[in-house]
Amino acid sequence: MGDKDTLLGMGFDPARVEWALKATGNRGLQPAMDHILENEGKPVPDLGAITESSSNAMDVDEDEETAMELSTSAEAKSIKCSECGKIFKNTALANFHAEKSGHQSFEESTEEIKPLTEEEKAAKLQELRAKMVEKRAAKSVIDAQENRENEKIRRKANKDMNQVREELKAKEALKDAEQRKRDKLEDAKARAAIKAQIEADKQARAQKAAREKALRDGQPVPDFHASSSTPAAAPAASANSGVKGRDFKETRLQIRMSTGGQPYTTTLSSESPLSAVAEFLAAQTLSVNSDTVQLAQHFPRKNFERSEFSKSLRDLGLTPSAVLIATP
Repeated sequence: MGDKDTLLGMGFDPARVEWALKATGNRGLQPAMDHILENEGKPVPDLGAITESSSNAMDVDEDEETAMELSTSAEAKSIKCSECGKIFKNTALANFHAEKSGHQSFEESTEEIKPLTEEEKAAKLQELRAKMVEKRAAKSVIDAQENRENEKIRRKANKDMNQVREELKAKEALKDAEQRKRDKLEDAKARAAIKAQIEADKQARAQKAAREKALRDGQPVPDFHASSSTPAAAPAASANSGVKGRDFKETRLQIRMSTGGQPYTTTLSSESPLSAVAEFLAAQTLSVNSDTVQLAQHFPRKNFERSEFSKSLRDLGLTPSAVLIATP
């Protein structure tokens, strides 16, 4: 069985076996095994370049060995490192050991490197496997520590992101609550204004009925202007004082027909012109023509001219709510 088959049978990687044999110039099993063990963590280089350099090294070694054989009486069979005591079969292996260990002192030795026995091969293989297991165990410890650190970083990032989300939710909830509070206050003020307008309409109808009754009975017509106009105006003024000048986006309207019947209600943009109210009425009933309908505000009493139909509800002071009288 050759050195290559022996090394492969010991479980070594084929590429590293080829590298070791070429790097040591096929000088034996022991140098090849030493080369594999010493270069365990290194990548396998280009084997073509190694072949050329190894061949040159072998030529140089053979010349040196021939010269030494001629100049010395004792036959040098190996090269020994004076610093660590390791012996090498050729100068190529000795040079490689010097580069790797930094040792500089070498000497020729007559000690012959004997081939490994089966027991020694098994021991070397067991030693190599033990080193590999130890190396893998150390790498597993490092990988586990890195995984724990990465998990800490990931959890911290998730925690920070969840905290940001919670803060955004809290801000949005606070903003929505404030908006609902404002809307509720505006609705209350608008309802108060409408209620005041309805009360004023009731009082006006009662005064009108009283005047008509006085005329039918031939009695003096009561003067309600001095006694009731101011009290009637007070509730509306009080209701509107809190909303006057506010920038309301929408206007709630109650439109009553002068001919009687159920009133119409709608909500329009405060920027809508008064003509939009006329068009709304025309769409609700056939008795109204948007071009000829007349609109008036009962309180405070005001008849809107056709020239004012192009003005917005905000400019006409109808926001946030108003009651209009329509005459077809």
